[in-house]
Amino acid sequence: MLRSTSRKLSATALIGALAVTAGCGSDIAVRGGEPFPMPADLACFDGNIAGAGSSAQENAMRTWIAAYQTNCEDAQIFYDAIGSGGGRNQFIDGAVDFAGSDAAISPAELKDAAPRCLGSDAINIPAYVVPVAVVFNLKGVDSLNLTPQVIARIFDGKITRWDDQAIADANPGVNLPDTRITPVSRSDESGTTENFTQYLHAAAGDDWPYEPSGQWPVPPAEAAQGNSGIADTVQGGEGTIGYVEASHVGHMSAAKVGVGDEFVELSPESAARVVAESPQREGGNALDRAIDIDYGTTASGAYPIVLVSYEIACLKYDSAEDAARLRDFLSYVISPEGQESASKETGSAPLPEDIRSDLQESIDAISGS
Repeated sequence: MLRSTSRKLSATALIGALAVTAGCGSDIAVRGGEPFPMPADLACFDGNIAGAGSSAQENAMRTWIAAYQTNCEDAQIFYDAIGSGGGRNQFIDGAVDFAGSDAAISPAELKDAAPRCLGSDAINIPAYVVPVAVVFNLKGVDSLNLTPQVIARIFDGKITRWDDQAIADANPGVNLPDTRITPVSRSDESGTTENFTQYLHAAAGDDWPYEPSGQWPVPPAEAAQGNSGIADTVQGGEGTIGYVEASHVGHMSAAKVGVGDEFVELSPESAARVVAESPQREGGNALDRAIDIDYGTTASGAYPIVLVSYEIACLKYDSAEDAARLRDFLSYVISPEGQESASKETGSAPLPEDIRSDLQESIDAISGS
């Protein structure tokens, strides 16, 4: 039977959530005929939970849901990848049990969420750490070095041709065509956009004169819905460039990004380096695990455009059963086995072992009234 929070899902949202889950069969849950690794102490619940939000973690969520439901046959997990802003709004409204978000829930949103959390705090659980790729489609060119200043000027419409001298200076020996650059940005409110603009704000200096935002801050040349929409638009164009969470790169080329005096290729290892060196956000509940990413890092080998995607949950729910279901699933998500499965599917960086105990402490604190 659907619980009270799940019953509040609109028909449209539920159809979208079911569509994500319906795509998760044993072909996703099993690689090469071998099941995904599962914790020896896996806890299975009987019933259902519903989430909505980040499209960046959609592929990871498909993997987690498929693996969990393959091993826990009586569990049903719905996730609607409507974008981070929409997920946070549905969570605050009590339409879903948890939100997936590429930006931590803000102090203002925490106040708005207090009623649906029965007066308790909402907490951020970092569950998915992945590089954000700057992808491009340029005939005859499959490798590019781009400084943060050049990336900023391209997406601000200040550099409009691929053979611009600023691009050529960082790519000696590359035959850059005189092709118009078409930057592709998100049309929807997006945590991926917020992370990308935070990077530009921190690393590009005066070349990016805009505040970080989940809404694209300048009139777009082209815009698309979700990470998959940008990926499709870039791949289907010529001279196009966009930004996507790494699991959406597919066969496209991704730029190496300037960090200090070097250009760094995106990888789980280079993304994990940034996260490991970034502190926890100040001013929150002791159980809130939001991370303050250093997007302007100059550390050698660190890929600075990193997306940390969170699961946002209440510390208190309507019933002990509701709380237990969410605890069981989130405990699997942050487990070494859950992180390994997501990494194999998406190229994400598994959570550092030294922060997992803190995350588990927060998850264990989720309770029912």
